[in-house]
Amino acid sequence: MGTDWTWLGPEIIDSIKETLYMVSVSFLFAVLIGIPLGVILVITRENGILPNRIIFSILNIVINIFRSIPFIILIVAIIPFTRLIVGTAIGTTAAIVPLVIFTAPYIGRLVENSLLEVDQGVIELAQAMGATTWQIIWKFLLPEALGSIILALTIAFIGLVGASAMAGAVGAGGLGDLAITYGYQQFKPLVMLITVVLLVVFVQLIQSLGNVLAKKIRRH
Repeated sequence: MGTDWTWLGPEIIDSIKETLYMVSVSFLFAVLIGIPLGVILVITRENGILPNRIIFSILNIVINIFRSIPFIILIVAIIPFTRLIVGTAIGTTAAIVPLVIFTAPYIGRLVENSLLEVDQGVIELAQAMGATTWQIIWKFLLPEALGSIILALTIAFIGLVGASAMAGAVGAGGLGDLAITYGYQQFKPLVMLITVVLLVVFVQLIQSLGNVLAKKIRRH
């Protein structure tokens, strides 16, 4: 058992670093894409501040298509695109591409739902004050929905952690790869147990942080 722990410690540390790298970079890009997607969906819908049936319909369909593809299939399906972006389809950095494509539409839909919760009276008040579309979005719509958006992003981040673990099935590294390579393929239940515990702790920390931030913002 001592030998196992000596071997396992460095592997776990490396896997944690890879997971944090994959998740943090993927989440950053997914947020930069997903939030604008959600905003566009809200403002271009029929009763939005910039109604545009064509843009809304196209974007709505595209998001639904990407959200309907299981992540493990998406990884394989976009291998040529991943190679084009990062030069390879294997490894931790390569996994970021499908993780972003998988998560961004999900964030877009969550942000859309959060923005739709904003009282329409707030938007009407902003319009009555002569605010531009850009001002309505930045000074009224997003601030009013910020607490809900943070909770939505927390949910998306947790989903991203799960997807990053799945990416281990195709050699993307991280805790998922550790669990599959050693826990499953080499029949080492200790590795599997430690991986599960680490992922559970990580998810709990993220959820708690998201809840605290959302509560503070809603109080203001």
